[in-house]
Amino acid sequence: MDLRFVFLLAVVLLCSHPVIAKDRDVDVIVAMADTTITLPCSNMPLKEKMLINWQWLPHGVDSTRLILSADRRQEFLGMPSRKDARLADSSFWKSGNFSLSIRASAEDGGHYTCLINQAQKTLKEQVMLLIVLTVSADPPLPVPEQSTLRLQAKVSGLSSVLNVSWLSPRGLPLHYEVLPEGGVITKLPNITLADKGDYICKVRLQGNRGRPASLFLYPVTVDGSRAANFNHNTYSAQISKACLSYTPVSLPCPPVSGDYVLLYWQHPDKRKEIELVFSYDRWRRRVRNVTKSNLRISLCDSARQGELGFVLTPRPEHGGVFICEVFQDDNVYSQSLRLSVLHVAAQTRLSVAYLTCRYSERMQVRVVTWTHQYPNRSLNWYSKTPGAIITEVQLPPRPETAGNYTCTLELNNGEKIDTVHVVRLASDESPIPSPSPSLPSSHSSPFPYLSILGVLLPVVAVAIGVLLWKLRAHKACPGIEQSLSHHSGEVENIYENPEDLRQAQSSIYMDLKPTSQDDVYRELDRYEHRPY
Repeated sequence: MDLRFVFLLAVVLLCSHPVIAKDRDVDVIVAMADTTITLPCSNMPLKEKMLINWQWLPHGVDSTRLILSADRRQEFLGMPSRKDARLADSSFWKSGNFSLSIRASAEDGGHYTCLINQAQKTLKEQVMLLIVLTVSADPPLPVPEQSTLRLQAKVSGLSSVLNVSWLSPRGLPLHYEVLPEGGVITKLPNITLADKGDYICKVRLQGNRGRPASLFLYPVTVDGSRAANFNHNTYSAQISKACLSYTPVSLPCPPVSGDYVLLYWQHPDKRKEIELVFSYDRWRRRVRNVTKSNLRISLCDSARQGELGFVLTPRPEHGGVFICEVFQDDNVYSQSLRLSVLHVAAQTRLSVAYLTCRYSERMQVRVVTWTHQYPNRSLNWYSKTPGAIITEVQLPPRPETAGNYTCTLELNNGEKIDTVHVVRLASDESPIPSPSPSLPSSHSSPFPYLSILGVLLPVVAVAIGVLLWKLRAHKACPGIEQSLSHHSGEVENIYENPEDLRQAQSSIYMDLKPTSQDDVYRELDRYEHRPY
């Protein structure tokens, strides 16, 4: 069997009659307003001189009031205003059933006492506490689609009630808030036909933690042929703002605690393209963010109370008009922001660098200009498409053309923003001094390989010279291979004859390795007697 069906069946059984609980020596009865309830009382059949009295002590009152009295002969009312009060059994005098039947209203809560007397003697006294639950819906049912349905529940005798809450037709808890005047409220913003059904109000009593709560059904119907009519609309003055691309900017909403919030985006410089980019339902706890990472809620704590603001990190194409609508009951509050996004990009073709300054929402832009960090240098710029101006820099940059290029945007309301692009010089050039540069720049050479080549050429020339000299020395002494060992970093000495070898200092020695089998000394003698 479906568990949801079992749950709803249990709710129906509980809601068919008033719910009775025991609070010490007093029976507690929870009943819904505008329903007929029965307060139980029974005893032996009435005899002569026996009298039944029903008394009522309302909440917050010190004295009791007589509702009804009866004996074997007749039944009469004690309060003219309670004409609906009667004994539930017309044959009470012989059945012993003295239960009281009344149609409960929101003001009927309090203590009820069934008192049976005989000859000035009390035979039975039974006290019960009646708690009346009042539920209201606004707008009245059936509610038009897209309305914000408010379900409010209030109980009498708050001191005896632990809490009151709401459940959906599926038995899921709904977010609710406690009202200052007592009671609780839950809301169903932007209601549709899918939201109709039997909603459940749950009442939990004090001192009955081990006992299930009292559950009451409240059917909600929706009229699909009618749409909500929000007649109370408040539009705040539009805000004009400019920002740099990829820089966070605040998107304000009306400072109202709303039930749900919608954020629309009208694409830049296009009046017909508008889309919903963010929605937040405070009561259902639903968030829908279309733009993902670049849009977020600014204050999460305030968002729980329905007061929202957003932070946008715009890309160059994210200018336009942002409209924040806050819905509160039957009222709509709107705040719009017209945003111009400024973005600079550089592109190099052959020997020219093209600096493009792009901006959006042209209708609120007064002027856009390019300037150089040197005040005495004027720039020329042009536009190929609306919303962009271009200036050119010849490459390689010269000292007078390098530096900071600033694109400045001014709105019609006087707000100004700017962004800087730096053109750098080669490392071996120095820029013309600037009295007040807006941004420091570091210089790097566009031809680093020429500097490296200038260092390597002398080294290569020395290496080639040493190699040629060794080849000449090897041809002059073909029978001997020389290997030199140096001490203390001394400069290499090359000796061209044996006489020089004998005069060499001890810090240098020579190993002689004849290539033939002749004695090494004979080889030395041959060098000594060699004619020159």
